[in-house]
Amino acid sequence: MSKTCLSTELSSPPGGPYSQIVIHDGLVYLAGSTPHRPGSGDLVDGDFDEQARRAFDNLQALAVAAGTDLANALKVTVYLRDMANFPAMNDLFGKYMGDRPPVRTTIPVDLPGFEIEIDAILAAA
Repeated sequence: MSKTCLSTELSSPPGGPYSQIVIHDGLVYLAGSTPHRPGSGDLVDGDFDEQARRAFDNLQALAVAAGTDLANALKVTVYLRDMANFPAMNDLFGKYMGDRPPVRTTIPVDLPGFEIEIDAILAAA
């Protein structure tokens, strides 16, 4: 099967020369979603909850642009600047991923000026 690369203006703009979405062999790969506003790319100026909601909303927008949604997530990686935000992230993760959540890895990372980044692999719809 061939590789399909997609992008959408409904999510945060990419921060470099990479695809936001790649579809290949029945899988959808979503690039890291950050708490930047669609269109302008401005960083959400708020607390962790506001930044995390924007990052999850951006990830969902990528999934929808790929013809699927986060209910089809198989593997998600969450990058946190401060692991003290893990409980808040965990609560939001449950709300966004539903009753059949994917596998997940959470990694502490020195993110450049924001609190969270999330990437995912989904089953194509």
